[in-house]
Amino acid sequence: MSPELNSRERQVLAAVIRSYVETAEPAGSRTVSRRFGLGVSPATVRNTMSDLEEKGFLFHPHTSAGRIPTDKAYRVYVDELMSVSPLNNVERERLKVEIGQGTATLESILRRAAQSLGVLSQELGVALGPRLDETVLAKVELVRLSAERLMLVLSLRGGAVRTIFIEVSGRLGDDALAEVQSVLNDRLAGLTLSEIRSSLTLRLRDSAKTSDSRDLLNIFLQEGDQLFDMPASSEGDAVVIGQASVLADQPEFSNAERMRRLLELTETRTELAQVLRSRRAAGGLQITIGTENGESFPGGLTVVTAEYTAGSLSGVIGVIGSTRM
Repeated sequence: MSPELNSRERQVLAAVIRSYVETAEPAGSRTVSRRFGLGVSPATVRNTMSDLEEKGFLFHPHTSAGRIPTDKAYRVYVDELMSVSPLNNVERERLKVEIGQGTATLESILRRAAQSLGVLSQELGVALGPRLDETVLAKVELVRLSAERLMLVLSLRGGAVRTIFIEVSGRLGDDALAEVQSVLNDRLAGLTLSEIRSSLTLRLRDSAKTSDSRDLLNIFLQEGDQLFDMPASSEGDAVVIGQASVLADQPEFSNAERMRRLLELTETRTELAQVLRSRRAAGGLQITIGTENGESFPGGLTVVTAEYTAGSLSGVIGVIGSTRM
């Protein structure tokens, strides 16, 4: 409990925040006293609001007699004053249906989840794909596309899939293709991608029985660092966002400069990715408000995220909106 605030100050602060969250208008003492039944006069509420302003919990816009919560006030509200209501059954079922329909690739599921969270909360849904580098390889498939081209399909535990095209010289027999696929599964399945890259030469040494299979395995030996790598720009470790348009009607984003910074954040995604990655190690539910997001992050925004898991994969998902969310 914040030692700076007495019982009345906490009560008035909670009422001011609730009023501002609901109306986006600075809260006046008369409005707060009348709407929230605090049991004290408007004059007492006004004096208490002045005390809260002096302590840095409220500020007084020059165009209004009312007051607006600061980031410091929102932090106390989130940590000590806010009551959390769980999703009702209708909302849960809606999320299940919207996330479950469509293709089952990791990226598409994350995109649907981010969009559904955004629509449900009327904020900007965001998600960060998992780090696939430490994910376990479940299965390897080699698919012939043409005489000189193969497709390598890496299936990872948790549902992620990566496909890579491989150019080969001359026609490989079906027996050689099946043999190499068998060798790769026998010797690499069950290892993380980073383990595979660090030990590929040792694991594939002297494993070929024919010249054709030896030629194909040599491609894996020579290009293993690229074939079994998951760059941040691929499906894993990527930022997925919902629809920024859900924020357009909120008064905080009527300011052209603030809207421009929000669009820049969603288009370049560099700053957003840094903020989301910093939360992955901490895990659990995290709420950062305004300036807590760092100097480079656009001001006036709150980021709410939680960890998700899919088998051995994990990442973060949540919403971004105004501090008033």
